[in-house]
Amino acid sequence: MISKSTIDKVYEAVRVEEVIQDYVQLKKSGANFKGLSPFTSERTPSFMVSPVKQIWKDFSSGKGGNAIAFLMEMEQFTYPEAIRYLAQKYNIEIEETAQSEEQKEARDHQESLFLVTEFAHEYFQRQLHEDPKGKAIGLSYFQERGFTDETIKRFKLGFGGTVWNGLAAEALKNGYRAELLEESGVCFAIEGVQNGNEADGLRDRFRDRVIFPIQSTSGRVLGFGGRILDSQKKVAKYVNSPESPIYHKAKALYGIHYAKSAIAKANNCYLVEGYTDVIQLHQRGLENVVSSSGTALTESQIRMIRRLCTTITLIFDADQAGIRASMRSIDLILAEGLNVRVLSLPEGEDPDSFARHHDLEEITTYFESNQIDFITYKAQVLLKEANDPITTSEAIREIVKSIWHINDPIKRELYVRQCVDTFQLSEAVVYKALADIEAKEKRDSRNNPVSAQPKPLEVVQEPEVLNKKDRQKELERALIEALVLYGAQVEVFDDEFLEPDEKTGGLVAKRSLVESKVYEKIYLDLQQDEMRFSDPIYDGLFEMLIRFYTEEQGEEVGELLKYLEKQQKEELVAPLSTIVFDYERYTLHQWERKNIYPKDRSDQIAQQVSETILSLRSYWVQQHLEELQKKSAEENEEVLEEVMDYLMLNKVLSKRLNRVLTL
Repeated sequence: MISKSTIDKVYEAVRVEEVIQDYVQLKKSGANFKGLSPFTSERTPSFMVSPVKQIWKDFSSGKGGNAIAFLMEMEQFTYPEAIRYLAQKYNIEIEETAQSEEQKEARDHQESLFLVTEFAHEYFQRQLHEDPKGKAIGLSYFQERGFTDETIKRFKLGFGGTVWNGLAAEALKNGYRAELLEESGVCFAIEGVQNGNEADGLRDRFRDRVIFPIQSTSGRVLGFGGRILDSQKKVAKYVNSPESPIYHKAKALYGIHYAKSAIAKANNCYLVEGYTDVIQLHQRGLENVVSSSGTALTESQIRMIRRLCTTITLIFDADQAGIRASMRSIDLILAEGLNVRVLSLPEGEDPDSFARHHDLEEITTYFESNQIDFITYKAQVLLKEANDPITTSEAIREIVKSIWHINDPIKRELYVRQCVDTFQLSEAVVYKALADIEAKEKRDSRNNPVSAQPKPLEVVQEPEVLNKKDRQKELERALIEALVLYGAQVEVFDDEFLEPDEKTGGLVAKRSLVESKVYEKIYLDLQQDEMRFSDPIYDGLFEMLIRFYTEEQGEEVGELLKYLEKQQKEELVAPLSTIVFDYERYTLHQWERKNIYPKDRSDQIAQQVSETILSLRSYWVQQHLEELQKKSAEENEEVLEEVMDYLMLNKVLSKRLNRVLTL
């Protein structure tokens, strides 16, 4: 874990305008800076940076925060990743807390391997751009593929050289150890060399190959892919770095470093097969595209994409190998909870050639209009050669099995209906097939409990119970969101309080305008009914937020994150970051579908906060009334009086919310 002193140094050193200038062209605007939003396709600058407050605000998307928040949004970093990135940018040594000697050695060893791959990376680029043979062989190949000089430099393409141990000799000369060259995979050892020259015992793995660096999400070089250019040699066309402590093929996506922002913005990731497919599409301007680095798609790779978007569009070759890969990938993607689309290119084309022959507008138009869902795709492929009831039923069963991989019951229901309509089946038949698949998976699970992953087909809780819990959780989240975004802000609230009515003996509502900070309003209103959050994470955040505003007199999200670290509440940093970056998805005007009716977001903050509090209080009162009404069966006079008071309170809240609340 990163030490608090390191985090403090990062917060003290970082300048938000310096960090953002690496991504956005900023122009001076008074005391602030202004630029075009990196998150939307706006033409009028609405992205503001305040050097004084050390925050940024994107008015086109509603996002904002400090430098760390920007990196978490732009680069899809986790909080620790953002801290590490900034520490490296500002030359701050990272101190780790509570690390054993073994952990320190493992981290140091990992960093040594990264240094080796970075050295090899620079060597390959020099061979491509400075060595005459590299220019003649490697550079000319990339240029023949249609790559511009700008693209070649952007993707840091290289050439492995023509000498058997050129990289090995240069690396050893610069102090890199032979065992690290082997472990990183850039070199391999040969037997029987005893002349005392260490470099003679090593061979460069990527000699005579053009190089495609494989980078992490943050841009660090993990390994390499190398393509041979001499088709006469009886060697593999492509060679990848072997597995190492820093490179795991199953967890790497080629192009993810360059594509992540575009994927997040488009909420869609195009998945292709080859390195050149990725590069060519990026060169044309379509940047939300990656490849699986020469391996079959894995669950880890899908989860990497899932951090960025909710839809994957497969663009695989139309040959048998490509069809098999797409079939397998569809089920994996569905099992991970993502939407999947499939795109078929014209016959004889792959993404590389298609991008070379079309401009961005033509590519975008074709891609958007020719994507199909997995049921349609599988039906086209599997039913193509089905010519009798047996082969047809087998094909349909394969499609139903894909539906079985979907965990979301609503999505599954919709795809069942599509399957019914497409193949003219009854719903009972499709659900029977799903049940058969479920039973088979359970049998397999008993026989092989380690590898089997059964999928639930039934909802454990009653829908009504789930709806109530979801509704309360959404309201609680909204209040936490308001505290995070506006807690220290002063607003004028159209407040309401209850007083005894001397005539009726009941309660009547009195209204007045009250000026207070948002956090004070929320805290005091919840105290009226002695309410607590049902979700423990939100309850913990609420307590820390109130303390942050009252004891620390804090104001900014960046200060809040730092405060949580100081209070050793690291477990709250991740959910807080999620709230900060997801609040566009949870705006109040989207809640009508959950039977919650606050005002539209365009209204004043005070109105949003007031109605959210009222909605939560109303929900809590109804819950409390249900409990009291059960007790009232005992004819307890005090309980009956309490029920009447809460019924009156419920009526007042109902009137204020301008809707009828039913029990």
